[in-house]
Amino acid sequence: MNLAISFEDVTRAAETIAGVANRTPVLTSRTINRMTGYEVYFKCENFQRVGAFKFRGAYNALSRLSEAGKKGGVVTHSSGNHAQGIALSAKLLGISATIVMPTDAPQAKMQATRDYGAEIVLYDRQLKIREEVSAQVESERDLTLIHPYDHPHIMAGQGTVALELLTDVPDLDVLVAPIGGGGLLSGCSTAAKAIKPDIQLFGVETKTSNDWWLSFQQNRRVHIPPPDTIADGIRTQQPGELTYPVVRELVSEILLVSDEEVIEAMRLLLTRLKILAEPTGAVALAGVLNQLEAKPGAKVGVIVSGGNVDEGLLATLLKRG
Repeated sequence: MNLAISFEDVTRAAETIAGVANRTPVLTSRTINRMTGYEVYFKCENFQRVGAFKFRGAYNALSRLSEAGKKGGVVTHSSGNHAQGIALSAKLLGISATIVMPTDAPQAKMQATRDYGAEIVLYDRQLKIREEVSAQVESERDLTLIHPYDHPHIMAGQGTVALELLTDVPDLDVLVAPIGGGGLLSGCSTAAKAIKPDIQLFGVETKTSNDWWLSFQQNRRVHIPPPDTIADGIRTQQPGELTYPVVRELVSEILLVSDEEVIEAMRLLLTRLKILAEPTGAVALAGVLNQLEAKPGAKVGVIVSGGNVDEGLLATLLKRG
């Protein structure tokens, strides 16, 4: 099967973002190791520029535009972290950016996107399909569409997360990541399997946002209604056309967790590692705590995908937990 990206695409992306993207830290917790029975290594993308891994793919994709593409400007759709990644990357590269965002996107992410200089076009996710809105903007303004996950350069850029993690911890047995559109996990699984072919890969999503879990069960891309979950970064309705074959080929299983389990994972990250993760950023840890079945003592990599959360929501979730 010809997949959308190769390991060479990931290594090229690493060269492109070197010196621009942060090389994020890997943290551990004796308490969480004791709770899980594993050696857990947290790749902390909450310390990435814009507070999430999305900057990697965004900068890689915009850097590879033609001069005409850069001059004409770009459009994308995103609930927040990809929006910020594109907005900052565009600012650094001198490209105009328009972002299609849902009206219920977190205010902190919306404000940060504006602060980076991007224009925002709002839509109601219950009434309109974001791909159709961004396609309309693309056509009317003659912009270049940068898809948030179904784009080879985005996928390759996100794969640099695993490339760095396996450089720092080369003997990982398992890698666990949240999965929304699949850009992160498709890129990371491509890199991880090339570096360590026997590594086990798992994606995690919430029970109310289970398009990937259903797709794995039915062996096809399943479309679901707009999901209701606190993890706004994985509110996708269907696996990506390019990301699905990669994830289906390389990933062992999709794990499902509840919103309450995500909140508890956020609390653990905050109280034990002293780091702030947004709900989506805590999804992978929730999967390890509640669903992962690996050999005792396994070395498990967990991607903390981002740390952008509204203060009000954080206070509400911690009280709710």
